[in-house]
Amino acid sequence: MNWNVEYLPEAVKDLEKMNNSQKLLVFKAINRVRANPLPINEGGYGKPLGNKNGKNLAGLLKIKLLNAGIRVVYKIVRTETRMVIIVIGARKDDIVYKLAEKRMHRNLS
Repeated sequence: MNWNVEYLPEAVKDLEKMNNSQKLLVFKAINRVRANPLPINEGGYGKPLGNKNGKNLAGLLKIKLLNAGIRVVYKIVRTETRMVIIVIGARKDDIVYKLAEKRMHRNLS
């Protein structure tokens, strides 16, 4: 069963900034993960985030596209079997985690 995927408006803007090959990689990764977005410790594909450089990201998960240098941060809503994409961005620094923390509190609190 595939989970429903929703994007925060900010995450849509993140995608719009990417070139077509990057977008394709991101969509493929999200489509693969949506089959089982649960955390790895529950048999899913998601890698749990906790405290990352002083940012409280408990309850969020990530998808790493190592070769493309991209991270996708998402949250699952278990009661509705949906996953919400919070941020999509470069792996080179921790800005995705800063954005995820801000967006989570602003949009998902």
